[in-house]
Amino acid sequence: MNFSRKMAWRNYLVEGFLILASLLIILPLLIMIFGSFMTSTEVLKFSLRLPDKWMFSNYSKVFSEGGLGRAFLNGMLITGVSSILNIFISSAASFILVRRDTKLSNFMYMFFFMGLIAPMSTITTIRVVQWMDFYGSITSVILIYASLNTAFSVFLYSGFIRSIPKALDEVAFLEGANTFDVFFKIVTPLIVPVNATVAIMVFMSVWNDITIPLYFLTDSSKWTMPLSVYNFYGKYSRDWNLIFADLVLTSLPVLILYLFCQKYIVSGLTAGAVKG
Repeated sequence: MNFSRKMAWRNYLVEGFLILASLLIILPLLIMIFGSFMTSTEVLKFSLRLPDKWMFSNYSKVFSEGGLGRAFLNGMLITGVSSILNIFISSAASFILVRRDTKLSNFMYMFFFMGLIAPMSTITTIRVVQWMDFYGSITSVILIYASLNTAFSVFLYSGFIRSIPKALDEVAFLEGANTFDVFFKIVTPLIVPVNATVAIMVFMSVWNDITIPLYFLTDSSKWTMPLSVYNFYGKYSRDWNLIFADLVLTSLPVLILYLFCQKYIVSGLTAGAVKG
C-alpha cells in the first residue's frame, strides 16, 4: 500500500512538472496568436490577453506584402520532393543493407549511422554544389535536404525491415521474382507505417529550417515561408502584430500536419525501435 502511494505521488509530481513545462511553450504561443490580431501599438505590451479589436486585416496584409503565396509553393515543392526522394532512397538502401549480410553492407550501415552524429559542413557543401553547377537553385536545396535526413531514415527502415521474415523473399525468388519485385511488391506494402513516419519527420524538419535556403538560395523569390519571416522582419521590425501574423501563417502547416498525423509518428518510431 505504501509502495502504491509513493508511485501515485511520484506520478503526480511528474505530471505537474510536465504541465509546468508545457506552459513554457503554450504561453508564448498564445501571446503570438493573440498579438497577431492586435494593432501595432497594442501588441507592444506583449501580454497574454485578448485584443481590444480583432484586426483580421493583419493576415491579409502579411499575405499580400510578404509574398507568402510564392513562398508557400516554394516550401511545398522543396519539402515534398525531398521527402519523396528520402523515402525511396532510404527504404531501398535499408532493404539491401539488411538483406545482404556482408562486410561491405555492415560498413555502409555504420557509414549511414555516422550521419546522425557528424554535422554538415556548410562551406564544403557550398563548394561541392558550385562544382556541380547547382548553386542558387531549388534543386540543390532539395538534394541537400534529402541527403541530410537519410541517416535517421535508414536507421528506422533498417529496424523495421529486419522484422520482415527472409522466407518471404526466398518464396518470391522461387516464383521467379527478382530483387526489384521483392522490394516493390512485398517489402514496400509492409513498410507503410515507417513511410508515414519518415514523411512527417522530414516534412517538419525541412519546412522549419531556414539555414540551408539562406545559404544556398541566392534569389529571394525562391525562399520558403520560414525564411520569408526573416525578410519580412527586416521591413516591418516595429510592427510586431504583422510579424506575429507571419509567424502564425508559417507554423500553421506543420501544426496541422502534426495534430492529424502524430499517431503515425508514434507507431512508426515504435515499430522501427521495438521490431528491430
